Amino acid sequence: MDLLDFEAQGLYFEEADVVGVKELIEQAAGSYETGGAELPLLQAYFKAPDSLNVLVALNRFYYYQHRLDEALNATSRALAVIRPLVSFPEDWRDLQPDHLVATPSALLTQVRLYLFTLKAIGFLNMRLNNLNVSQAIFEKLVELDSKDRIGALGLLELVIKRKSDHELTGASSC
Repeated sequence: MDLLDFEAQGLYFEEADVVGVKELIEQAAGSYETGGAELPLLQAYFKAPDSLNVLVALNRFYYYQHRLDEALNATSRALAVIRPLVSFPEDWRDLQPDHLVATPSALLTQVRLYLFTLKAIGFLNMRLNNLNVSQAIFEKLVELDSKDRIGALGLLELVIKRKSDHELTGASSC
């Protein structure tokens, strides 16, 4: 399956949200410089905990604040929201190429979003030095995406190099 051979449909950011959520996200964007962005984002989350718009905004906020654990929580929540839309297994480790092939073409946008979200989880784990988890995620993505459309192969190579460097220096936080 070529993950670039599809027509984008059902983009998450085009979805309607609960009343007031869009305004809270806009308020957060406008108050980022002054340090007041987190409260409106959390208010938006409490109004719409399954909104991908909110979860992506939280991920970005926490990532740019270097609060990687919180970014990982938001991204993991987003994966949990996307998963049932594409009928994938609850555990990403159980995902097989057949799951992608069996997905109706109308859902390929959501499949790509799922895979890119899983990649983000792998990246955040790599940044948090959870290298074994990160490697497993990138290996799964490479298995699912033989043409490397998601771009996990380079990250897999990077995490393997980091693990090798850790072993050479005696670091033990993999």
